[in-house]
Amino acid sequence: GITAPTGVLLWGPPGCGKTLLAKAVANESKANFISIKGPELLNKYVGESERAVRQVFERARSSVPCILFFDELDALVPKREDSLSEASSKVVNTLLTELDGLSNRAGIYVVAATNRPDMIDPAMLRPGRLGTSVFIDLPTASERVEILKALYSKALPQAPLDPHLEAVARDPRCDGYSGADLGNLHQAAAVAALRRDRGRDAQDLRIESVDWEAALAKVKASVKDAVKYRRLKDRGM
Repeated sequence: GITAPTGVLLWGPPGCGKTLLAKAVANESKANFISIKGPELLNKYVGESERAVRQVFERARSSVPCILFFDELDALVPKREDSLSEASSKVVNTLLTELDGLSNRAGIYVVAATNRPDMIDPAMLRPGRLGTSVFIDLPTASERVEILKALYSKALPQAPLDPHLEAVARDPRCDGYSGADLGNLHQAAAVAALRRDRGRDAQDLRIESVDWEAALAKVKASVKDAVKYRRLKDRGM
């Protein structure tokens, strides 16, 4: 008699892989994946935004099983207050109606992502809609090692793993790095290697410890308010 929840909200600091996680879920489950950026559904003409929301769910119903992914959800369903325009309120109402299952939602799973969970209308987060919230935090030292290894293997699939990767990922200067920051770090190290050995054949080029040092000196953590997200988590967001 237990039904699986069909709506999940992924929230946390920017650059921590919320969108990537949703894609990985779709890939592992072999389900169709429809990705929508929240703002792209908004239209200045009366009634067009609501129609766009309904069309998204119609597409999902025609391709079940389907994972419907809403990125930047806070832009699409802000809190309904007196200051909110009537057009924006109608978009929120339309999305709530679709999520309530007034139309058939069998085989449609909704995943949403946001960096600002406090900006989302509370009605979106009740059970039956996006009732399950998953906090995606900044990676730990061990997770940073795995992320850097994955980034390196993707860039150079045939090359052996760089022996410096683990030491770099566990460096105290990497504390507070998001997944996106680690990608930026790897890019900066590669650019430093190119500049250091400008005349060498690209096939023989390797990222050395001096290149990682140059990258660590250049790349800074982009998430400045990680504590704010943990406070939201402690408050039961």
